[in-house]
Amino acid sequence: MTEPTLPAPETRTLERPGATLTYDVRGDLATPGERPVLLLVGSPMGADGFPSLAAGLTDRVVVTYDPRGAERSCRSDGGGELTPDVHGEDLAALVAEVRRAGATAVDVFASSGGAVNALALVTAHPDAVGTLVAHEPPLCAILPDAEHALAAVEQIHVTYLRDGWGAALAGFIALTQHRGEVTDELLARPYPEPAAFGLPGHDDGSRDDALLGQNLRGSCRYQPDAEALRAAGTRIVVAVGEDSATPGLGAELARRGGEALAGLLSVEPAVVPGGHNGFQGGEFGMPGRPVEFAARLREILDGV
Repeated sequence: MTEPTLPAPETRTLERPGATLTYDVRGDLATPGERPVLLLVGSPMGADGFPSLAAGLTDRVVVTYDPRGAERSCRSDGGGELTPDVHGEDLAALVAEVRRAGATAVDVFASSGGAVNALALVTAHPDAVGTLVAHEPPLCAILPDAEHALAAVEQIHVTYLRDGWGAALAGFIALTQHRGEVTDELLARPYPEPAAFGLPGHDDGSRDDALLGQNLRGSCRYQPDAEALRAAGTRIVVAVGEDSATPGLGAELARRGGEALAGLLSVEPAVVPGGHNGFQGGEFGMPGRPVEFAARLREILDGV
């Protein structure tokens, strides 16, 4: 039997206050079939991060998008930092647009900062989507070591403003790859040289990077409303990567955020293949396990 092929994406736009969102639809929203349309969400990563995962989900209509201020979704609001609440309202508008186009139900898989934004969506619009799979949200504010974790994020922000993109991103990578709690020793440790990660050492003067300039602090500072999330009509599944932790060392910050969220909601996290980028198949140089990830995601969405 021949496997179904993924339709070529159709690109559309959605006007929002302060931004024009660009999104892609794979499949026919007017006839989505028996299963809900699936929205794949990252932040600040856009649609370019999801082709490998989408290729394993040919049994659904798949929608991907670029968050405001990232990739093709241009801002007209003057710039500055963004909050998950703003992104959550963008997601609510996108879900409504998909429904107007013919979808009767929508599920969401959201990863990293996208998972934080999707929590804001469900908090404000508790019946907008059927299932939310929240994959490794970097919720520093609810970690046991929240004070240190947020201080580490603030250090990255200060470095970005002072020294630019390469120096700050080297610090960001070092923090996200660290396993275990954030300690005084980690905060005092010098950042790696940008060249160690193939990053430029010079400062080009820009300060509008989608990660470092717009979304990092808002995402990491977000405080989920546990009561509202538990009361929502949306089924929330918290997912963590099996490769995001090492016995004896601990887990990476984003997995720890997922585990903390699961504790807040009194649910067991679902373990999915790979690490933080387990759903990718080479996008942005991140080789994950997209085939296995898609199969496990399909099981989770189907309640298996």
